[in-house]
Amino acid sequence: MRVVIVTESFPPDVNGVAHCTMQTARHLAARGHEPLVIAPATAGATATSRSSGTPWEPPTGSDPARPPASSTPYPGASGTPDVFESAAPCPVVRVPSLPLPGYSQVRVALPSRRLMAALIAHRAELVHLAGPFVLGARGMAAAARLGLPAVAVYQTDLAGYARTYLGAGENTAWRRMRAVHSAADRTLAPSTAAVRDLTEHGVERVRLWPRGVDTVRFRPGLRDEALRHRLAPGGEKIIGYVGRLAAEKHVELLAGACGLPGVRVVVVGDGPSGASLRAALPGAVFLGRRTGEDLARLFASLDMFVHTGPYETFCQTVQEAMASGVPVIAPAAGGPLDLVDHGRTGLLVPPHDADAVRAAVGALVADPARAAAYGRAGRTMVEGRTWEAVGDQLLDHYDEVLRGRTAVAA
Repeated sequence: MRVVIVTESFPPDVNGVAHCTMQTARHLAARGHEPLVIAPATAGATATSRSSGTPWEPPTGSDPARPPASSTPYPGASGTPDVFESAAPCPVVRVPSLPLPGYSQVRVALPSRRLMAALIAHRAELVHLAGPFVLGARGMAAAARLGLPAVAVYQTDLAGYARTYLGAGENTAWRRMRAVHSAADRTLAPSTAAVRDLTEHGVERVRLWPRGVDTVRFRPGLRDEALRHRLAPGGEKIIGYVGRLAAEKHVELLAGACGLPGVRVVVVGDGPSGASLRAALPGAVFLGRRTGEDLARLFASLDMFVHTGPYETFCQTVQEAMASGVPVIAPAAGGPLDLVDHGRTGLLVPPHDADAVRAAVGALVADPARAAAYGRAGRTMVEGRTWEAVGDQLLDHYDEVLRGRTAVAA
């Protein structure tokens, strides 16, 4: 199957959309399918043609939706990316983009004929829209124009972000998301809370599709006592947060935990709120962005993981902590409601409640046997949630959508 994945974010970006898109592309390639990724260009990069290395556009006077039969295939159509992206399992087409004002780590795609041309040159049979909002909306429009089936994957609570950053705009965000997802043949949501939110806002044809976790990379055996001693030389319990340092994550709710005796808060990640959080979390250790085995070793070396953001449609870092055998404290909202079994694998606390976060941390610090039991139960719970398993579920969704299109045509 020739699948084009249109995504708002892709590595080297570090976020849930980018990570899930990479895992999806890897699984499709591993199963013998032919994926192509279309994503915003990274800072200082452009999409280029295979032959000249110059920015590519359709030939002058041509219709990008109907390229001539003799035209050179779009970069990546042969299966070889023009600019080698070493981690990518498939061709990656980058479209021009600009940084989001006030949040330069986020790139917003600009209008470009490259998207339509890439869909055609790849001879797409299905379009996968990852977190569609800007580039994904254009991908949906292009798929509709070409009569291609589309599966939209809901990944980001943009209405919650609008509320956090603008104090308004939730209805506008939902109107745009509803328009994109309603045009798709199927919308896949990562949690029961996300399914409910979409359905309540008028999106139809929604199905549950959770996320996988790499249980080989993230494992308890990576616990590193030397690392723990460097982070907490006084033998303190290490309380970790991993994720973006941004307003919607409400990492400042860890301030109370910073004041607990025998506790060292460790923050992994970067983002626009980094400077203010260093002031808000006295005594916390800030490690910046970490990835790969380094990140896995940090997870396994925590005594507990605390997530503070209330707007998670899933919350991949919770799963990674559980796979690492670490007990979890998270808000009783959104994705964590599916992931954390309260009183068995961790604790759920009211959203936006710093006192509840502090009390939950204190309770597990005071009862290490209980914390350890939560960690063991968490590891057991996620052992079957591999990316291979959820990737095969995605292929089942694709097959159902394609069969539905065939039945309608018949």
